[in-house]
Amino acid sequence: MIYQTFAKLYDELFDAELYQEWRDFVERNVDDHNAPLLELACGAGQLAILLKQAGYDVTGFDLSEEMLSLADQHAREADVALPLIQGNMLDLSELGQYQTVTCFADSLCYLPDEAALLQTFKQVAEHLSNQGQFLFDVITPYQTDTVYPGYMYNYRDEDRAFLWSSESDEWPHSVVHDLTFFIYNDRKAAYDEVAELHHERTYELSTYNSLLAKAGFKTVNVTADFGQAQPDSKTTRWFFVCSL
Repeated sequence: MIYQTFAKLYDELFDAELYQEWRDFVERNVDDHNAPLLELACGAGQLAILLKQAGYDVTGFDLSEEMLSLADQHAREADVALPLIQGNMLDLSELGQYQTVTCFADSLCYLPDEAALLQTFKQVAEHLSNQGQFLFDVITPYQTDTVYPGYMYNYRDEDRAFLWSSESDEWPHSVVHDLTFFIYNDRKAAYDEVAELHHERTYELSTYNSLLAKAGFKTVNVTADFGQAQPDSKTTRWFFVCSL
């Protein structure tokens, strides 16, 4: 997920309660707080900081230098030591071994195709210690095919506005998000427009299971509602706990 132009705005508007839900999901599934944990696509570091505060040995990893800059700022404000690494999840060759790897906020859905997804799964498997775990979530085809098409969200405060609309993309189970910010510029006495298109793609559950098996994962447990429920036909996000 690349937020090249409005990382700070995204960070400020993201629902902070979701970070607590992801932290709780990790705590329910990862008992060893001292073993190294790698958070892929850590973004602005909010979840990584919560995990550090819960006692986990966390390292943050993200493609966006702008997001990592925010993560460093947040970590210093929270007075926690948070190692941060800039890189692409398709190539983790420079990294060491971790007992746990996580990847949340459906970040894997921003990969372009099954080949990239399999490559990421293989990279994670290569950097997991014995009996290590891979925890991640993805949006479901129900989310892309039924919930998102035609979706709109608008936000406005004193000096900015945010417009979000979603439509089906060209690939099966894919969607494009049109995100536009209007930010008031005091010098111009007018609003600056910042816009990006974000593409998300997901697959049937059987595809995820097949790719995970090809990457070497032997055990895969899939739930809904941050691990609190079993998936059904209207589940919008799957949560995975995988082990080698």
